[in-house]
Amino acid sequence: MAEVFPWQDSLWQQLAGRTQHAHAYLLHGPAGIGKRALAERLMARLLCQRPEGLDACGQCKSCLLLLAGSHPDNYVLEPEEADKAIKVDQVRELVSFVVQTAQLGGRKVVLIEPVESMNINAANALLKSLEEPSGNTVLLLVSHQPSRLLPTIKSRCVQQACPLPSEAMSLEWLAQALPDCSEEERVELLTLAAGSPLAAVSLQAQGVREQRAQVVEGVKKLLKQQQSPTQLAESWSAIPLLLLFDWFCDWSNLVLRYQLTQDEQGLGLQDMRKVLQYLAQKSAQAKVLNIQDWILAQRQKVLSKANLNRVLLLEALLVQWAALPTQN
Repeated sequence: MAEVFPWQDSLWQQLAGRTQHAHAYLLHGPAGIGKRALAERLMARLLCQRPEGLDACGQCKSCLLLLAGSHPDNYVLEPEEADKAIKVDQVRELVSFVVQTAQLGGRKVVLIEPVESMNINAANALLKSLEEPSGNTVLLLVSHQPSRLLPTIKSRCVQQACPLPSEAMSLEWLAQALPDCSEEERVELLTLAAGSPLAAVSLQAQGVREQRAQVVEGVKKLLKQQQSPTQLAESWSAIPLLLLFDWFCDWSNLVLRYQLTQDEQGLGLQDMRKVLQYLAQKSAQAKVLNIQDWILAQRQKVLSKANLNRVLLLEALLVQWAALPTQN
């Protein structure tokens, strides 16, 4: 059965407690807060033949088939490879499933995640199923970036925002999920995960604190002219590109914020505070705004899986970063 997270309690009451269900739901919010688990829990509840209160019973034929991954009235659509697009042919297969009659005589439930990974042709192919759902079919769409969805898709769904849990609730959960980490380390991981507790666990598993230490050290050497942009770009080959752009995006924001407020507490994690303070004091605000715009534009290309030359892109970023405190 899908994992249940404490911060979803009121959201679950709201969703599962409905007397009549919409034909399509869009569950949207930041990555790493359990939207997929919430959708799977709702899918189980909608397919269950003997629900117990707001949850699936876990014992009926439908629940057992779902648990075994062989439920005939359940369809999960996701990219064939991680970080790739959902293709139009995949959506056409889904559409042919949607028009069939439910084999167990109840509902058919479709889960699509992440829905923003559909290319434009795939999204248009899905629209017909959203406009004219066949029989007793419920579509559950999960999105981490709803701004990338076609307005026509959003308008045909009941939109359910899934907010970030509070910091206190996240840290309480992380204390059980990451018992070998100190409280300070868990706070740091949650900050690096932008407040998403499940993302914090993933980051810990991929060694993000070690990666962060390597990048911070590299940035310091770059500004002291002890390492060139080319050397750094090549040495960061094992670090996810999106993670690097997230950090530089965050750092440019913090530099700008400090220039406007002079608030040292608002400089983020301790590891970069002195560097960011130095950059804020030595850099022209116009240059900070320009690099921020550039980073955001490149980050969007990384998000949209554009075919990028990783080393050249990082070199361009680091050349601009090194030039921030200079006068020209």
